[in-house]
Amino acid sequence: MNIIQILVQKNIIDKEKAGLLQEEARSSGLKPEEVILKEKIVAEDFLFQLKGEALKMPLVQVAPKDIPLKVLELIPEDSAKYYRMIPFAKQDGTLDIGMVYPEDPKAQEALKFLARQGNFSSRVSLILPSTLDSLLRQYRTLKEGGTQALQELEEEIKRGWEDRAPSGLAELQRLVEEAPITKMVAVILRNAVEGKASDIHIEPTKDSLRVRFRLLGELYSSLLLPKRIHGAIISRVKILANLKIDEARIPQDGRFSTTIDEKAIDFRVSTFPTALGEKVAIRVLDPDVGLKSFEKLGLEGTNLSLVKEAIQRAFGLILVTGPTGSGKTTTLYAILRVLNKEGTNIVSLEDPVEYLIEGINQSQVRPEIGYDFPQGLRQILRQDPDVIMVGEVRDEETASLVIHSALTGHIVFSTLHTNNVIGVIPRLLDMGVDRYLISPSLALAISQRLVRRLCDRCKEKQDPAKGIADLIEKEMERAPLNVQKRAALVLGAKEKGVSIFIPKGCKECGGSGFSGRIGIFEILKMTPELQEIVLKDPSETNIAKEAKRQGMATMRQDGIVKVLDGVTTIEEVLRETREEHNL
Repeated sequence: MNIIQILVQKNIIDKEKAGLLQEEARSSGLKPEEVILKEKIVAEDFLFQLKGEALKMPLVQVAPKDIPLKVLELIPEDSAKYYRMIPFAKQDGTLDIGMVYPEDPKAQEALKFLARQGNFSSRVSLILPSTLDSLLRQYRTLKEGGTQALQELEEEIKRGWEDRAPSGLAELQRLVEEAPITKMVAVILRNAVEGKASDIHIEPTKDSLRVRFRLLGELYSSLLLPKRIHGAIISRVKILANLKIDEARIPQDGRFSTTIDEKAIDFRVSTFPTALGEKVAIRVLDPDVGLKSFEKLGLEGTNLSLVKEAIQRAFGLILVTGPTGSGKTTTLYAILRVLNKEGTNIVSLEDPVEYLIEGINQSQVRPEIGYDFPQGLRQILRQDPDVIMVGEVRDEETASLVIHSALTGHIVFSTLHTNNVIGVIPRLLDMGVDRYLISPSLALAISQRLVRRLCDRCKEKQDPAKGIADLIEKEMERAPLNVQKRAALVLGAKEKGVSIFIPKGCKECGGSGFSGRIGIFEILKMTPELQEIVLKDPSETNIAKEAKRQGMATMRQDGIVKVLDGVTTIEEVLRETREEHNL
């Protein structure tokens, strides 16, 4: 039974329409599935779900980032395109193959031939045509560049290239700048940028050199390289970042810039000695990704109004809190870009400087030579600043200096490590800041997390399970009225019902169902009532009561609004707010 007959059986089309589709398929030479999709009779994913059920075969979603280059090479690209199949994983001699037309006898024969040639057994799953096209398109650059570079590396290795002992630093530098190594490093950098990775990890394992990319907060393996080129690859990265290539005993930090696709990209490099050799972590600093407006950050409604109000003050301290990787620096850069005007002197002290912003005086601390945050902050105050940004409040001295800077007529921004805004004031007290100085200086505390943003092209609406619906309802009952209005969950919500969205996967998002990340926030404002609490009894319980009186939405509540708006999933929000307080 072919797919057209299945649609008749399911009462989706009648027999007359089925005959027309069959005739068009015969006359055009197209597959029945192609004709159905061309006529837009049903959606692609629904069509292939029906096909999978008929074939008793799983329909899988595969993203390009999930396929190692070595696996991709097991089926030639021409065969993959012609027979509409692609390998996506290999384990214990079994190759997982995604096929659009697994019932096609020619494709079956081709797979048997390739399995005999490659000495592997195969396990076939069904994939969407759009998934296959996405895999072929997005991996072509990596496959062509990576394969060629690997071939050249292997040829050099066969000629004894890796055994040539360098006679000195000049010789070592010459070796690592030879074409195979420079090409391989260039391929890694290019594919990280084109794949929108935030970080690259080049790390030695027992048997190989593993390259992993961090995408949307998660690490994925990309390449496995021969272990014997480990030293040359690491040294090449060190040369680019102007680091000491003969020093592998201690960590080093550096940075470099290059142009990829006519766009200037900065890379921040950190080396780290491990038991198996040096590891390198490279942060990809793409201005298109890292420099965002307030709206693209996820600030909206009351939260956005509070931030805009606070940054227009003549003085005051604004602290952004959250764990490493929660987007604190990105938020600070968004604020600085709003304040970056001709008549404003903005000076920043960072560790390290991530994005260079024209018009802002950015300085990087160097603790190894005594230029740390306290020392740098003292110098900044002599530069006649209007706005000061300090990368992080790490110690008592820095805390005292940012407080006094805010009290002496400056707008000061910085970051702090706490779980939420309720913990900001107790943390400052723990760092030795006098409570009578906190109330007049602290203007705003912002806490944030990052969640993955759903792909607008393929996200799917559905009714939540009862447990999830109950959780959403309870959170909205506790939420301030302005949040309830934003979520459209007022008294009649039960009758209207609640819908959420789930990731589906399409060619636009590489099959992942997500596209980028967005922040969820909670913001606490310094009010006369909070000032009184700080002076009398600044316990977390009392601060939480004041936050509730202010109408502060928690990060979970802000996240649930974004869930109902179809921006992210409930799973993303719950994962990032596990330890949240209840107001």
